[in-house]
Amino acid sequence: MTELWRRSATEIAGLIRRREVSALEVTRDALQRIESVNAAINAIVDHRPDEALTRAAEIDQSLARGENPGPLAGVPVTIKVNLDQNGYPTTNGLRLQRDLIAHEDNPGVENIRKAGAVFLGRTNTPAFSYRWFTNNLLHGATVNPRRPGLTPGGSSGGAGAAVAAGMGALALGTDIAGSVRYPAYACGVHGLRPSTGRVPAFNASGPERAVSAQLMSVTGPLARSVADIRLGLQVLAAGSARDPFWVPAPLSGPEAPRKAALCPRPDGLDTAPEIIEHLQQSASRLRGAGWQVQELDALPPMKEAVALQLRLWMGNGYAAQLAAAEKEGDAGALTALRGQRKLAESMTLDNFANTFVQRATLMRSWQMFLQEWPVVLMPASAELPFPDNLDLQGEAAYRRVWEAQLPQIAIPLLGLPALALATGQAGTSPVGIQIVAGRFREDLCLSAGEAIEHEGHHPQAVDPIRQNDGGSPA
Repeated sequence: MTELWRRSATEIAGLIRRREVSALEVTRDALQRIESVNAAINAIVDHRPDEALTRAAEIDQSLARGENPGPLAGVPVTIKVNLDQNGYPTTNGLRLQRDLIAHEDNPGVENIRKAGAVFLGRTNTPAFSYRWFTNNLLHGATVNPRRPGLTPGGSSGGAGAAVAAGMGALALGTDIAGSVRYPAYACGVHGLRPSTGRVPAFNASGPERAVSAQLMSVTGPLARSVADIRLGLQVLAAGSARDPFWVPAPLSGPEAPRKAALCPRPDGLDTAPEIIEHLQQSASRLRGAGWQVQELDALPPMKEAVALQLRLWMGNGYAAQLAAAEKEGDAGALTALRGQRKLAESMTLDNFANTFVQRATLMRSWQMFLQEWPVVLMPASAELPFPDNLDLQGEAAYRRVWEAQLPQIAIPLLGLPALALATGQAGTSPVGIQIVAGRFREDLCLSAGEAIEHEGHHPQAVDPIRQNDGGSPA
């Protein structure tokens, strides 16, 4: 039998439900995998093996009684350290929060627990979850398991690295400007940013979320197969009264034409040739599956969406964010904030309010466009995954990073779902695309993603212990 840590969440849950393997066997195998490879990449920064084993035994006992422990029965899952998990510190990568112990689960975490998952451990994030790179003064740096020297992405960099290295079949991350999608892209796995309001969110351990987070931050799954992303979304989307913005939208919408727009250079983005090649290959695979795909020169505005997103994200409580970062002393967080100082300090009440007016206009233009073209294929980033900590290499490098991330930053302002789909490698670097659909139409993102995946690349876990320059499947 294939090693259990190589298996998908869907496969593991089926094996356990059929009693072909036990949840304890799966968990022991997963813990051994952590023991074998985590020291090389530092993706999981807090884990308690005894708790995982106890949980697995409970699932086996439930099955022995003829009960249904849930769709994720015995599946090993990791949780990002900025999500409340009962009994664990919600550090968000901060020394300031090393003792901030959660006394209840975040709703997304609760949904995963209720579905029968076994929690393997907590995954790393940059300080304050600000960056597309993952290191901090509390937990240290996470290494990309597919190619050391490249960023593992951020802010859910530990989540992406853990899944890519076979430490868990499914990972839970968060995304306000690409923090699920970019780690998936950089680590060569899949990651879904759900529509705003799809997955309930609330951390009782901290203050109420700022306006920017309420509008744009979401919780989403990372995995090595689109089927597992679909399963993760199904579980995560269960409602919670603790989130007043959760929407009870159906997981599948009305039938839509199988039409997709291909836009390799949205708003004139200087997209790398290797990424354009993978976009065109993906479009060809989608056509082969019966979809109509047309390349378009332009989409509704994205640069304007980026500008508005930054006003909300960096302009909402900037002084307090900067003061906290200065107290923490994290160079990456300070660089991220100071790089947006001019924008933040130009904010007034009037232009902050006007951001919402302009946002409505942009959302309308995208909704009307998506009526004609229900799915959009676009870059996940203008560049292949960055060299690690590129944003700390001076002003020009900082601007290069932010300009390349237009496809990451624009989508959250619009509230749209987006799937980062791994499509293989360009040389020794992971590469992928981004699939966008209308609000609450994750089903269209996933259907297109499954069609492309079926005829193309199937991500496999890698072993960072045996890495050469480019990495090799374990």
